Amino acid sequence: MTARPREIQLQRITYLRGPNIWTYRSVLEVWLDLGELEDWPSNKLPGFNARLLALLPALAEHHCGVGERGGFLQRLDEGTWAGHILEHCVIELLNLAGMPTGFGQTRSTRQTGVYRMVFRARDEQVARVALAQGHALLHAAIRDEAFDVDAAVTAVRDAIDDSFLGPSTACIVSAATDRRIPHIRLNDGNLVQLGYGARQRRIWTAETDLTCAIAENIASDKDLTKTLLKACGVPVPEGVAVSSADEAWEAAQDMDAPVVVKPSDGNHGRGVTLDLTQEADVRAAFELADKHGSEVLVERYIRGNEHRLLVVGGEVVAVARGESAWITGDGRSTVTELIDSQINSDPRRGTTEAHPLNRLDISEDEVIGLDLQRQGLRSDSVVPAGKRVLVQRNGNVAIDCTDEIHPDVAHQVSLAVRAVGLDIAGVDLVCEDISQPLEPQGGAIVEVNAGPGLLMHLKPAVGQPRPVGQAIVDHLFPPEDDTAHPGRIPIVGVAGSRHGALIARAVAWLIHLTGTPTALACRDGLFLGSRRIERAGKQFWEASHRLLMNREARAAVFENDAGLIFGDGLPYDRCQVGVVTDTEGWPALAHHDVFDADAMFKVLRTQIDVVLADGVGVLNAADPRIAGMAELCDGEVLMYAVDGPDGLPAALSEHLAGGGRAAVLQAGRVTLRSPQGDLNGPDLHGVLGRKGRGGDAGLAEALLAAVAAAWGYGITPELIAAGLETFELNAAA
Repeated sequence: MTARPREIQLQRITYLRGPNIWTYRSVLEVWLDLGELEDWPSNKLPGFNARLLALLPALAEHHCGVGERGGFLQRLDEGTWAGHILEHCVIELLNLAGMPTGFGQTRSTRQTGVYRMVFRARDEQVARVALAQGHALLHAAIRDEAFDVDAAVTAVRDAIDDSFLGPSTACIVSAATDRRIPHIRLNDGNLVQLGYGARQRRIWTAETDLTCAIAENIASDKDLTKTLLKACGVPVPEGVAVSSADEAWEAAQDMDAPVVVKPSDGNHGRGVTLDLTQEADVRAAFELADKHGSEVLVERYIRGNEHRLLVVGGEVVAVARGESAWITGDGRSTVTELIDSQINSDPRRGTTEAHPLNRLDISEDEVIGLDLQRQGLRSDSVVPAGKRVLVQRNGNVAIDCTDEIHPDVAHQVSLAVRAVGLDIAGVDLVCEDISQPLEPQGGAIVEVNAGPGLLMHLKPAVGQPRPVGQAIVDHLFPPEDDTAHPGRIPIVGVAGSRHGALIARAVAWLIHLTGTPTALACRDGLFLGSRRIERAGKQFWEASHRLLMNREARAAVFENDAGLIFGDGLPYDRCQVGVVTDTEGWPALAHHDVFDADAMFKVLRTQIDVVLADGVGVLNAADPRIAGMAELCDGEVLMYAVDGPDGLPAALSEHLAGGGRAAVLQAGRVTLRSPQGDLNGPDLHGVLGRKGRGGDAGLAEALLAAVAAAWGYGITPELIAAGLETFELNAAA
């Protein structure tokens, strides 16, 4: 090998967004040309294995195909090729960046030195960055060059931060996934659709499509919120709206007690100053609050700790408490230095969402500055030894106390949220002891907020994390509804190359006749019911996927050829009925390393792999390869075939003998056969004859597949027969 080998060439990179030949989930597929490295596996590269492990020591944990810790190291020692090594480098960089990734495969092609490498990719841009960094790292190890692993991990982590959902949205999506509810990200931010079609719900962080706009507006008006809560008998602090510093001080005098000055429509505690008694402090607090809202409120100060309660669907599901932050002087250090050494040194504090507590910064937080000023201190003041200084009256609300809440407090909080009208709310409550009723201790509800943050409940600084994402998903998709597949509409997928569009259109038409608004994506276009809403174009996957966003669709049918599966994956994750018609079409797929009908098996099985456990796989028994997919189907298998001169295919006869169902075309008429007895299906030759296409064996077989799929879907034989009479063989122009 030359002193500086030619780089591994990344020939083409494809993001497979849906279920594909590799896995159910999205992956990045990379075609690699190893060049002269094809002749240099790892055990022939002097010192390479040691250099690679020095860069990525955790590769020792990779199981690889061996199935146990150290499996990848064993493969390195035995000799494995650069494509396989690149796969593991990329996976490990993703792991180090905080995105655990276990799936990856590398397979050779018919072209010497060219491989297909694939790895799990939740986001395309993150995957591409990880690939680029892994590619560079591998070459550095081969050439014995320096490489900055920390910088590579940072690059991947930055891509994750730029691309991924926020923690509140992510926890809801994760809870939905746990219940097998699919999701679609609708923008680059946190707008996410849970479920498909008419059974979808939408979330935007902790707001949902059930969140009332009127209720949101009420919650943003603190004064109006207090009026409504007071009318319901919920304890709230006395307060008034003011328009000047003079009015603020006058209101504080009228209350004859410590007060709080805050913006009427602020959030996250911005501009809120507590426990004010002096005129100068009240005036300064007014100026601060005026910057953060359209109106300023002066309220009676409620003594105690701030609590944040999360209410979902009328139930309190999580409670967190805040606490004050103090520093103690040493006679030498300034306030800023003491904050850094005594508060910000806590590893739980930081500037990212991974930290349950925020760092305190006097230069950024004007409220801290005002509190210090009231104590006669500045950021550069040296605090006398032993003197305690209050830095923050109610810091991060991050101490879980869900199990401590008194039932009466929970009732009043739930009542407050119902009074505002929110389905999900964060309620700010101040009291000395959350385990006791509010009135005797003078506690009160001070705010009700729409779109509450969930991080304090997911990653509390102290206490037990709470399953708030699950509570929100259960609110949107109540388990008691007893729905087998929450958030899902029935989906039919048709895979093959012969008459796929005709079969898909026929099935969609038959489902439509049951009174179910049905979406259809096929090469003839995109339809909702009988109305074409879009012509099929080059971006067929995107167009097909969009149908699942349509709130009118209560069922959907998709045509999926092998090219779509190779190029994008299926446009849905699971289906109720999956149909495979044939293994033809392979001559057009040499670009994908497919050179015979046997290779088509691995492609088209994707359609059967995604059939739900209570669904149906519909297989053409005339092709032994397709019939062999029966063992891959999680659901029932229903076969179809033409009873010709040579009789029924052996696979179909065995299937019937084993108690399976089948649709058989005999002398032009379909018989629907099952262990319960035979049923008369439609007369296909008659239907085609009346449409001027009598004797077309190809059309007859296509309609037979449609009949089998419709029967598997649950449509009655009578409706199938009547529906085919009115079905248009040719798509609308």
